[in-house]
Amino acid sequence: MRFTKMEGLGNDYIYLNCLEGEPEDLPGLAVRLSDRHFGVGADGLICVKPGMAGDFTMEMYNADGTRGAMCGNGIRCVGKYVYDRGLTRKTCLTIDTGAGPRTLELHVSGGAVDRVTVDMGEVRAGPPVALEAAGERFTVVPVDAGNPHGVVFCPDPEEVELERLGPLLERHPALGERRNIEFAACPHRGEVSLRVWERGSGATLACGTGACAAFAAALAENRCGDRVEARLPGGCLTLARRGGRVFMTGPARTVFEGEIP
Repeated sequence: MRFTKMEGLGNDYIYLNCLEGEPEDLPGLAVRLSDRHFGVGADGLICVKPGMAGDFTMEMYNADGTRGAMCGNGIRCVGKYVYDRGLTRKTCLTIDTGAGPRTLELHVSGGAVDRVTVDMGEVRAGPPVALEAAGERFTVVPVDAGNPHGVVFCPDPEEVELERLGPLLERHPALGERRNIEFAACPHRGEVSLRVWERGSGATLACGTGACAAFAAALAENRCGDRVEARLPGGCLTLARRGGRVFMTGPARTVFEGEIP
């Protein structure tokens, strides 16, 4: 079974071509391959399948084997995967996901995709929720970015004990469902900086939907303008609001290819 390791801002996934069939037990395979000591090592597994209404389908699994509906960094790499391998010559694609179709614009340089702009659709922030965890009080903004998020604004995300607080807020009963958690700050109106605890994968270098969630929460609280640079540990994304929709632009990179016996 051949695979491709790809990453967007260090948020890395193992990609399988499942256009003509797929391996058994994809959740178990995601757990085995994502292990960074005994497997390939990744934040999860993404299968590229035939499109239903769109050009292709992205089916993703987190590192713990749970199914994910949407992945912003992952879907950019899907665009690069299908174009660079000659599976399409289109530079505007529709990818079916568990959160619905997403439209991609591929930016090609030297015959290969180096950046992708994704129409992430409407990213909706809800009313803030006040809660307590580990003896501390937090105000969490719930956001729907195609998957569930909770954004906490703080003075400096780098100072947050992410590995301690992330799991507590991820499953907090006051938030209703298991969520990705973002600790974010807006140093000025053109920037959102954040760190993310991803449900099913833990602390990651970047999260595309998490960046969009933090942007939507910041917009709802008038902390930023309609275009920002989202700064994450793995690098930067450009986010813009146009007509009530969020557009995300960022890199996509192939790390290596391999074969699993």
